[in-house]
Amino acid sequence: MLLPVNVAFGVVLAVLLAAAATVAALAHLGPSRSREIAVAGVRAAVQLAAVSLVIGWAVRSAWLLLAFLLVMYAVAVRTAGRRITPNGTWWRTALPIGAGVAPVVGTLLLTGLVPVEGIALIPVTGILIGGALTATVLGGRRALDELATRHGEVEAGMALGLPEREARMEVARDAASDALLPGLDQTRTVGLVTLPGAFVGMLLGGASPLEAGAVQLFVLVGLMAVQVVAVALVLELVARGLVHREEPQAAPPGTLGGAEGE
Repeated sequence: MLLPVNVAFGVVLAVLLAAAATVAALAHLGPSRSREIAVAGVRAAVQLAAVSLVIGWAVRSAWLLLAFLLVMYAVAVRTAGRRITPNGTWWRTALPIGAGVAPVVGTLLLTGLVPVEGIALIPVTGILIGGALTATVLGGRRALDELATRHGEVEAGMALGLPEREARMEVARDAASDALLPGLDQTRTVGLVTLPGAFVGMLLGGASPLEAGAVQLFVLVGLMAVQVVAVALVLELVARGLVHREEPQAAPPGTLGGAEGE
């Protein structure tokens, strides 16, 4: 076992978490970033302890396995959506996350590369959903930030005759595509800068370096496919105004209705 789960393990984790939160506070990295770091670390510990128990049950039943995967997906949608927008359009992030992950997982199952077993399907699907979540959040936030900053350029494009979607797409496309950079850099530098988790996990599990490398390559390529789809679709949703940050306007006093909005 790589890390013994004992008192020293807990103390080191607590010190690292406290150090991260302290540095964030001293560097003024955000009004609540230090607290978010501390809460995230504690939540991770509690959630991983619970998930470790749940996975032991889920791998024994197809229904429990399906339910566990759906919970993973629902949490990813909620997390991504609320990171992008505070209004009711957040749930539409279900499309970029689902459309990115489902075809890849389906292909792996149909070809037999991943068996229909919880012990294999849960970690693979979790990695792909996590990648889709990250790409959706980064792509959606960058696109909306760019549209807010360069709103005048959108209006200028529309004044020149561009449809609203095209004008918004021209402004937001490059910014949203930056969401692909972390995955691209990880893939380009794998083995030279880092040895990712799948590779190390396979080695620790007794696999040969060749087998571990093949699994890691599959994970990286699968992640790129998932993230490209996720970014393309969240950009489309933003360009069409289906995901936005504008709150609905309140109806003036004495009227029966107000402006339309989500």
